[in-house]
Amino acid sequence: MQNRDLVVIGASAGGIEALQHICTALPADLNAAVLIVLHTAPTSFGLLPRILRRAGCVSAESPIDGELIEKGNIYVAPPDHHMIVEGRRIRLVRGPRENRHRPAVDPMFRSAALAYGNRVIGVILSGALDDGTGGLMVVRAHGGAAIVQDPSSAAFPYMPESALKMVKDAHVVPLSEIANVIMKLVSEPVEIRGRLEEPDPLAIRDVKMSELDMSEVENDIRAGQPSVFGCPECGGVLWEIDQKGFLRFRCRVGHAYTATDLSAEQRQVIETALWAALRALEESASLYRRLANRASGLTSVSSRWEERATTAEMNAHTLRNFLVNVNTSGPRVDEMAEPAQAKAS
Repeated sequence: MQNRDLVVIGASAGGIEALQHICTALPADLNAAVLIVLHTAPTSFGLLPRILRRAGCVSAESPIDGELIEKGNIYVAPPDHHMIVEGRRIRLVRGPRENRHRPAVDPMFRSAALAYGNRVIGVILSGALDDGTGGLMVVRAHGGAAIVQDPSSAAFPYMPESALKMVKDAHVVPLSEIANVIMKLVSEPVEIRGRLEEPDPLAIRDVKMSELDMSEVENDIRAGQPSVFGCPECGGVLWEIDQKGFLRFRCRVGHAYTATDLSAEQRQVIETALWAALRALEESASLYRRLANRASGLTSVSSRWEERATTAEMNAHTLRNFLVNVNTSGPRVDEMAEPAQAKAS
């Protein structure tokens, strides 16, 4: 018999305060290692370990690639790197973004489940959209325990709500009690499972893709079915994967999206294209007007340029109004997790 000795925590918007609360409540001699992924910008300075240490979490550090996992330590994924569990070591890889993030929660959760099996405790905290849901499903499928922050105690409840829809037997815990539940689960003995239970082959493939393993990238046998959608990041075909009722997508080189994340990314791509079209129309109108002025002595030529300038200006006006109306009517997909009090204000 052995205890659960690996805690993996995923958070996004509103996660810093939640992580501070949990980490300061955990004992320094916790009989488990803690791995944390917080969605951060690629160019951020990776200040979360320092923030956690100031809050009292003395052992919080960003690991180095290949570092041995030791109990009692808190490891924080650095910006622009997935944190993968490989055996008893941590790998830091700049593989393809998942759910528009690197680091992402899902790669860490999947790899932890494959390496530690039922000794893993997966924790989902405050955040928007649904990164971490698929990974938490893999943790439970391999016998690990699942903790989800009570959405009513989360600054952004969408990530916890998504996880609870797919992992219905997770421990639903208010933020103030999560550390206590972690300590309770760590102290419980678990029977280490033998080789009769095969690890999830889809999870193995997903981890290889996160690591940009060329043997998997070059494998023409893809998971799922080809969809009608293209990858917003590289343009490749997205393969549609039904993970026990949870719909997600992955392209050949590994960019991965849940359905919700894909919708948010497509909206951003469309909006970027529309702004580019507006710029082109404004510039065209300006150019046509200048050409009309230069041809002022040639009435027929000047009038043609004036007509084109007027048409471009009208089209630009229509497109500008459309962009303003779209951006001010209804919530964005990535704002669906705003707390009720924020929406009311």
